[in-house]
Order: sequence, then structure tokens, then C-alpha cells
Amino acid sequence: MATNISTIIINAPSQKVWDAITKAALVKRWQYGSDLLTTWEIGSDIKFSTAWEDKVFEQWGKVLAFTPTEIVRYSLFAPRPDLEDKPENYFIMSYVLTEENGQTKLEIIQEDNRPNAVQEAPQGEENPLLQSLKQLAEGE
Repeated sequence: MATNISTIIINAPSQKVWDAITKAALVKRWQYGSDLLTTWEIGSDIKFSTAWEDKVFEQWGKVLAFTPTEIVRYSLFAPRPDLEDKPENYFIMSYVLTEENGQTKLEIIQEDNRPNAVQEAPQGEENPLLQSLKQLAEGE
């Protein structure tokens, strides 16, 4: 299994970071224009839909954990021609927030057991997606 971890320190309280990762209108602003659909109830569906070059790409799964300003975890299936939509082809996304002195450490953990999963080096400030999230949370 590949476990990829991205960590960033955001100069904002955990509530602002939480809002940026759980409110659909804010997620759309930092996550490639993705539309997020979920109620955030544990066991409920979650779906990301992104339009790009006249195509719509969708990923879907289930909400596994939801503790406001602390952790959100969900399973996700990203369709590929060589993958069936079955449990072993889902990966797990976790967003773990820790607030200290008005700053929030955000760890994004992807646990991926799919065929050909790639183990990456830990990422942080250099990741453009994380930078977009940081700018959004610090500016809101």
C-alpha cells in the first residue's frame, strides 16, 4: 500500500481551514474547480465532479469520519479503464487538522491500495494545490 502524506502550516484558525476543506463553494476554489456533493454524515455518499476540456470527471465514495475542525476521512473511487468499481479499488483520504497558537497544521493522508499505486515523497509548501488551499484559508 502507498501512503502519501502532504503537510502544510496555515496561518489561520482550524475553523477556517475546516471550512476550506468541507464547504463546497470553497472546495471548488482550490480543488481544480471540483463540485463537491455530500451531507458529511458518516456513511453518506461523497462525490467530486470536475469539468475539463469538454469532459466531466467524477470520483465518488463514502464519508468514513467527520469530527469538525479535527478530521474528515472518506473513501474515493477514481475511475480508470483498467479498474472495476469495487471496494479494493477505492483509496482513503484523510484530512487531519491540529491548531496551535492561531496556526493550523493540515495533514492530508492518502492510503492507496489500488494496483500501480505510487509511493511519493512527502509534500508540503511546494505543492501548488496546498498553496491554493493555504491562500484561501488565510484570506477568508
